[in-house]
Amino acid sequence: MQALKSVKYLTTSTVKQAVTELSVPVPWGEIRGKVWGPEHGRPVLCIHGWADNCGTFNTLIPLLPKECRYVAVDLAGHGLSSHRPPGVFYTFPSYVVDVCRVVKALQWDRFSIIGHSMGGNIAGMYSALYPEMVDAVVLLDSFGFLPTDQKEIAKAMKQGIEELLMFEKKSEEKKEKIYTYEEAVKRLLEANPTLSNESVQILLERGLVKTDGGFTFSRDFRINLKNIVRISLEQSLEMQSRIQATVLVILAEDGFEKMFSEEQQKKFSALLQGFRDRNHKVVTVPGDHHVHLNNPEYVAPLVSDFLQSNVLVLKETPKL
Repeated sequence: MQALKSVKYLTTSTVKQAVTELSVPVPWGEIRGKVWGPEHGRPVLCIHGWADNCGTFNTLIPLLPKECRYVAVDLAGHGLSSHRPPGVFYTFPSYVVDVCRVVKALQWDRFSIIGHSMGGNIAGMYSALYPEMVDAVVLLDSFGFLPTDQKEIAKAMKQGIEELLMFEKKSEEKKEKIYTYEEAVKRLLEANPTLSNESVQILLERGLVKTDGGFTFSRDFRINLKNIVRISLEQSLEMQSRIQATVLVILAEDGFEKMFSEEQQKKFSALLQGFRDRNHKVVTVPGDHHVHLNNPEYVAPLVSDFLQSNVLVLKETPKL
């Protein structure tokens, strides 16, 4: 699996397991990431959730099958990846385009995806649009799609547009806030109270930039704005039906679903039923939304067995 010359492997760590820093050029800068595993291992793309970065897989990947080549990316505007150009929205389709860019640069023709939260929604959309490219999908506390009530779509679109315009106006007047490391830890914990102290420090490795007088957050704060590209439950189910890959859904008992209204939870139930109807596996583990990072031992055996059964074991074709 030879990568293109434009793909840069920047540094390697030999602590516990060799980890290589990756850089893929994109029209506005670069998509950064980390790589674990042998060069010719079975390719697995790992996509983190909203406001996180590829460090979210630091504790899980070392527990997964060593025969795979895991590439975990910082999505645009997250971690060490470049921010999108001024005036541009962050949307699920634009993240899917970024996946296409990374996969093309790596010269993968078929691969698996592990996606957490928003990363699972990106995995679902990519797998529906490019079903021939994906052999297996693991959704970590994600339902593969985030359906919106059709009556709310116009409202969400308008809100997102207004928020971007307001953000641009404020950015002209406002200086970026500088934090001490302790203040940054406190802020991240306030936004994600279920994260362990160790998990916070892992995410801040790529989530902070050293500057004069302290640190700034590396992420683009436009990711906080309302997403203007929405799909309904009907559209989500139609997309789901296009996925050819085998899917494993791992939900946390105190995870993502609990953040939503009863009406939204009904939509999630419909998506889960859609996966079950197609003989995909849905399991629940103890823990919260970041269980894969806080307690990877709860998740790793399930993911390892899934990859072993659906990706690593080559089924022999009977001779005619």
